[in-house]
Amino acid sequence: MLTVTCESPGTLVAQQHPRPVRADREVLVRVKRVGVCGTDLHIFTGHQPYLKYPRVMGHELSGIVEEADADSGLAQGDAVYVMPYMSCGHCIACRQGKPNCCVRIEVLGVHRDGAFAEFISVPQRFVAKAEGITLDQAAMLEFLAIGAHAVRRGEVASGQRVLVVGAGPIGLGAMIFAKLRGAVVTAIDNRKDRLAFALNQLGVAAAVPLGEGDEEELSRLTEGEFFDVVFDATGSAQAMERGFRFIAHGGRYVLVSIVQGAISFSDPEFHKREATLLSSRNATTEDFETVMKAIREGLVPDAALATHRMALADVPASFSRLLDPSEGVIKALIEC
Repeated sequence: MLTVTCESPGTLVAQQHPRPVRADREVLVRVKRVGVCGTDLHIFTGHQPYLKYPRVMGHELSGIVEEADADSGLAQGDAVYVMPYMSCGHCIACRQGKPNCCVRIEVLGVHRDGAFAEFISVPQRFVAKAEGITLDQAAMLEFLAIGAHAVRRGEVASGQRVLVVGAGPIGLGAMIFAKLRGAVVTAIDNRKDRLAFALNQLGVAAAVPLGEGDEEELSRLTEGEFFDVVFDATGSAQAMERGFRFIAHGGRYVLVSIVQGAISFSDPEFHKREATLLSSRNATTEDFETVMKAIREGLVPDAALATHRMALADVPASFSRLLDPSEGVIKALIEC
């Protein structure tokens, strides 16, 4: 089978590898679509903190069942999506119903080889039918579920003011699901094209360009009170530290992105607000189901989100262009 491997930062190689042999209680999936995530771009550029090279990337996938156990509830030909967080089921996090932050988690495409390949074999408990949605939509469930999970972590409620810092795919997902909860959403980013997307496709209340006067504008939009819930989806330590200034008194700050190393904040400013600081990692089955329901109901502009496509064989030659802001990439789908 054709497989694309990131041998080292900046180096992708397409080679023929043996087709995986399905183990007991696993499902062999013929990969049909793979979404390219910020994590994949960070792997390619050498900025992913949890990874060792070489690695087959890809964790946003949909496909067709090739082989499965007779009692799995799955049959050859079923359209499926894969939960890419391979959790142990036994650790303290799993016992508390939080497999998304399992102590021994293995994320496809990060800790173990992923779906930039024609076939993948994964434990059957992480494979689910993509019922009522297309293969394209199924491949976009994961990044949208991360946004939905962050919104759930932030306990966003109707009428609250929400700020999403960073209008990449994860940030856009947070905007979508905060709006579905009835929040008044503001986006801030340094890319005007993504702010335009948030306004025109998602219908956010306001979009503020990053730069001179942006804090004053955020203050004006909220009558000086700032935001009930702030989400950071930038992957920038500087942005994460700055975001503390935008939390309303009594508000919550959800860090969705991750950076290497430490971040800091002013303790007096944090305390006087009695603010709540939260991290948000991956997503759960509940979040995937939330996204599936929203897609089926036509509440997610998935066609607009899928801006770019490429064939698996073209990935080594074409992948780097996804890093070019002038390309206007929101979500790229690899077709196998």
